[in-house]
Amino acid sequence: MRRSLSRMICRGVSVGVLLGLIGCRGDAPYVVPESPMPPNTVLLAQMMRELSATPGFTDALLSQLNNGGKRGPTLLTPALMKRLRELILGKDWQGLDRFPGWTMREINPTVRVVGHVAGKSIALESLAARHPGAPASAMTPEQMKSYIDLGSYSAEHAEAISLDAPSKLPGFTTDGIVTDLGAGVVRGDGPNPELAPEHSESQRLAYVLNRLSLNGMEGYAPATVTISGSSAGSPADLISALMKTGHMVTVVDARYFANFGHFHYKGQEVMMPFFVNSQIAVPGTKRPLLVPVSHAEYEWKIRGPKINADVSWYFGIDGKAEFRTMDTLDQAWVLGRHAHTYAGADAVEVTRLAGLMTVAYLHQHAARPELPFGGYYALGVCQDSVAAIEKKMTGQATLFPNTADDALFNDPRDAEVNALMAAIPKDRNGGHPGPERIFGSLPTTDLHAITIPGLSADLIAVHNAWQNDSLERTTSWIEKITKRALGVAGIVLLVGLALRRRRSRRSTEQ
Repeated sequence: MRRSLSRMICRGVSVGVLLGLIGCRGDAPYVVPESPMPPNTVLLAQMMRELSATPGFTDALLSQLNNGGKRGPTLLTPALMKRLRELILGKDWQGLDRFPGWTMREINPTVRVVGHVAGKSIALESLAARHPGAPASAMTPEQMKSYIDLGSYSAEHAEAISLDAPSKLPGFTTDGIVTDLGAGVVRGDGPNPELAPEHSESQRLAYVLNRLSLNGMEGYAPATVTISGSSAGSPADLISALMKTGHMVTVVDARYFANFGHFHYKGQEVMMPFFVNSQIAVPGTKRPLLVPVSHAEYEWKIRGPKINADVSWYFGIDGKAEFRTMDTLDQAWVLGRHAHTYAGADAVEVTRLAGLMTVAYLHQHAARPELPFGGYYALGVCQDSVAAIEKKMTGQATLFPNTADDALFNDPRDAEVNALMAAIPKDRNGGHPGPERIFGSLPTTDLHAITIPGLSADLIAVHNAWQNDSLERTTSWIEKITKRALGVAGIVLLVGLALRRRRSRRSTEQ
């Protein structure tokens, strides 16, 4: 009888373990939709189906990635580049259409590994020892050019700049922007028909705003800008001066889907989002919601009697936190949304904060010139500084992901910026981002307008679940195995206790 009971218990435990392991298999693979597609657009996988067998093309494509452009947090570390290569060579078109699909917890180590290698540099360690409070002289004029664009203006000599006459800078050109890779593939975008004609004025204004930002750094000669009798010694002062002289100035917090490729194939736009696992479950499935990361920036629109220009500001993968032109034509699928619009005193305040951010990042570069990727990711991605200013202006930070390491923002000269960066949520440790940040990052509030195949339906389902308070989080395969193992262990423990009580009872009866 005792042996029979033991056999039954063992079988029960075995069945429980087997069912637990079977449960780890998960759902049937999700087939990523490839349609409908917007006009004149192809998926990256569609292009690579045709070209991956072309000798040398895959290497040529990969070598082009990460070279400038407005791409947001699409940092391709060696691990991510390896994954992209594997997907292409392995003809995993499903994976390619949701590349990389990793959580921030999975992406973070790939960046830290590179940072750890750089951290072993003697030069970096000695520079880090000087921080905080590294003198401005730690950055030479040549080094300065790597982190901020000043055009013909000099940071070493006093500047008296007049904006009364039209800019004499050249107009828009695609030189250095558009590259022909052959096989019908071009990288880079052409002119925006609305903004490109203003390139000369926009480029001069960006240079001037960057030069005025340097007035906030010690050790550099001052610059003064005049227009119609008004003078300015800072970016905020210049915006005020423009307003006083009859110019209309609007500043917007703009958001787009990040385009990490900027490729065109046979005259068609190539859809290349960079997907991140939000760790939110798509209702009715066990799939995580994969969302394309967004690019965020502040944009200034100036219209008036002397200056008509459009400039932007963000911290980019080129390591520059600066004012820039914005006159290339975005691909249609990236969309675009103005999350906030500022005018008057608020526009001046956003400009002041952007100028402070420029100085803070220059201080970081002076102290840590060998941070990998120009400090990108360690010092944040494009979202961090935009979210920090958003938090100051509105009381909320609605961007994802943010990656800045707060420990690096401790220079006492940048106390205001340090506090702003510390106030926003971070995603360095792979925590669960709130849905308000997931949806706040999107470049549209009309989820039906999103043209990335399959994404609109997933977002609508998740948004509905968020609104009716039925949102669920996904778990990793490690968490699933751990939970099932704990469940099986609990069953074994209960069975063991039952056996022990039974034996004890029988011993007492005997």
